[in-house]
Amino acid sequence: MQIDNLPPLRDVIARHGLSARRELGQNFLLDLNLTSRIARVSGPLEGITVIEVGPGPGGLTRALLAAGAERVIAIERDPRALPALAEIAAAYPGRLEVIEGDALEVDFHLLGNGKRRIIANLPYNIGTELLTRWLSLEPWPPFFESLALMFQREVAERIVAAPGSDAYGRLGVLCGWRTDARIAFNVDRNAFTPPPKVTSSVVHLVPRSTDPTIPSKSLEQVTRAAFGQRRKMVRQSLKSLGRPVDELLEAAGLRGDERAETLAIDAFLKLARAIS
Repeated sequence: MQIDNLPPLRDVIARHGLSARRELGQNFLLDLNLTSRIARVSGPLEGITVIEVGPGPGGLTRALLAAGAERVIAIERDPRALPALAEIAAAYPGRLEVIEGDALEVDFHLLGNGKRRIIANLPYNIGTELLTRWLSLEPWPPFFESLALMFQREVAERIVAAPGSDAYGRLGVLCGWRTDARIAFNVDRNAFTPPPKVTSSVVHLVPRSTDPTIPSKSLEQVTRAAFGQRRKMVRQSLKSLGRPVDELLEAAGLRGDERAETLAIDAFLKLARAIS
């Protein structure tokens, strides 16, 4: 698929010596048809500033710009990728800003202004941590309109997991509380260079309003205690919070013999409110 006048990504990678590095969590997407599909997951991009993490040789970056994003701010840790990204910036004058650095050290809310979305094929080694940080921001709703992110399929299933499922845990509670999350589509491992060992999934998360009296830190404390001993009854696992357990159970309307993976998100919110 030809979306612009720039060279094919395989040629770009060869010319700049951009072999993927495992220590950076790199797996490059070369199919511009696929990157264009990712770019469209969150809807039309006209008038939108997109923040991208880990652009690498720029396959998704090109798709975002070709799809009409007003501006793309790309954060790249690997200096080898900067010349390739500079070529994209030259092809789309004034629309691509590249920040060299570690995404874990970036204050994302300071990037751009107006309508912003985060769309990224996240490096696997930092994807979950970045998502947790974005969904723990205060105040809420956050600066971004939505997130369209690539994860390993296993992580994607944890994001959208419902109570009672094997994948349900701390991540599912956080995502279910603060967003409407869905798996948009799966991506076969052979779409990447080099192919990872697992299938990947693109997840779309849209923030929704939540009770401002429940701090995300309180919910984090409660879910860490409950799922830290997920096979035990909550009467036992909640003891690590250092609060009278009977009072917590009463506040959440629980008997105490339930296990964490069976509790509805609302029960965790009541517990978080009780300790905040």
